[in-house]
Amino acid sequence: MADVFKGLNLLETLKESIDNNKISDVKDAVEDLLISRINIAVVGERGDEKATFINSLRGLGPEDQGAAQSPPSAAPEEVAGYPNPKHSDFRLWDLPPVPTTSPFEPEGYMDRYKFLRYNAVFITFTQRPEPNSISVYLEARSLQQKTVYFILFVSAKDTVKNLEEKRKSSLEVLTSNGVAVSKVYLVMPSNLEKHEFPFLLEDMSKDLPEIRAHALLLALPTLTVTIVMQKKEAFKALIWAAASLSGGVSAIPVPLVASMVDSSVAIRILTKAQLSLCVDDESVERLARQRQMDSAKLKGLRTCVLSVEVTKGEVKKRLAAAEKDLSTVSSRLVGMAMPRHARTASRSFTAMLQALNGAIDEMAADSEKIVCVALGAEK
Repeated sequence: MADVFKGLNLLETLKESIDNNKISDVKDAVEDLLISRINIAVVGERGDEKATFINSLRGLGPEDQGAAQSPPSAAPEEVAGYPNPKHSDFRLWDLPPVPTTSPFEPEGYMDRYKFLRYNAVFITFTQRPEPNSISVYLEARSLQQKTVYFILFVSAKDTVKNLEEKRKSSLEVLTSNGVAVSKVYLVMPSNLEKHEFPFLLEDMSKDLPEIRAHALLLALPTLTVTIVMQKKEAFKALIWAAASLSGGVSAIPVPLVASMVDSSVAIRILTKAQLSLCVDDESVERLARQRQMDSAKLKGLRTCVLSVEVTKGEVKKRLAAAEKDLSTVSSRLVGMAMPRHARTASRSFTAMLQALNGAIDEMAADSEKIVCVALGAEK
């Protein structure tokens, strides 16, 4: 599915799949988005900055269970793996630093650590990239692995002038070592919402196959209001696919498709949304602890019952209410949402679309409020 969706708009691609009666593609997309398979490698010297960066990508602090430690428990020449506690199929891999010895063969390093198996690779440094790391980057690019990025770690002691000097120096090193089009992202490991990590995410969303970009987005912590909104839109694409299967909108009936997506799949989607939007108790408590805030204050911002707990009873109640209230959905909305041959679609499609989209809107609103208060930002 990743190759199918690369460079395409996910929702439009799903609609096209329905139009062409490729129900299996839509089923695969639903599962792929729910499972969120993605592997990211972090290359660079092992120290506090790298460990903090890996933890921040997973929404963890150094005191949390499963957090990366400095130094890591893995041997210097071994890879250390770190699963995401909320999204088990999103894994970060701490790769040993690229050797600085000469002569150096980048192919050997890449083969040893299975470099090409990762969906994306971050090459990190604190001053300037090493020539051998640049050789690995160039070799990866020659093998058509475009999702390799240089990250300059920012410390609290860095000034604006100091950072620009570091960036300029880094770009000069990259250019002198044969990198034609170079970009260095300034990232503060302990505060990813600051500096240029959001820009890195934006570029990754263009470089990754879209299904993988969605997987990464859904697994990341809610760092900014923008990310919350992007998560909401990703879930709405997933909901459309699930509702399409539930409604059995295929031109050629497929046995069990209509019954496959019912309240149990709705529960899976909303449970994943609760975790992805970081509105569950554990995520809110962890955020409060990291920001030295009262967790009760952040929890009190939640007004959607699904933000607190996703229950079968609540999901079924919402689906039933939507089924009774279909008259509120305009014909224009349904026409825009449905494939062209299924505009007389089943009530099941419309009910699930309305019920789950409404739930996602409410949960995202809670997430946005929590992010704004926790980060001291204004809506």
